Amino acid sequence: MQNFGCKKTYVTVNMDVDEEGRVYPRYIRWKNGAVFQIDRILYQCRAVSEKVSGGGIRYTVLIRGKESFLFQEGSRWFVEAKTKAI
Repeated sequence: MQNFGCKKTYVTVNMDVDEEGRVYPRYIRWKNGAVFQIDRILYQCRAVSEKVSGGGIRYTVLIRGKESFLFQEGSRWFVEAKTKAI
């Protein structure tokens, strides 16, 4: 069994913005170039991360059939990236 921790990882987000100013994140791009399409936005609310410091608007998103959190912290975006615990 492997133990995992989490770290705050800033990512690039491609998004749509409608005429009312509502934001719809569509893709997450990691520094290494990996791109993940957001299949669906399940929920959006103000929240803090329970695993890493920070918070803002938390999007609960579906990516490849798995739920994940994406945070908009001001003009920056971050995820709770899994890291191998030592």
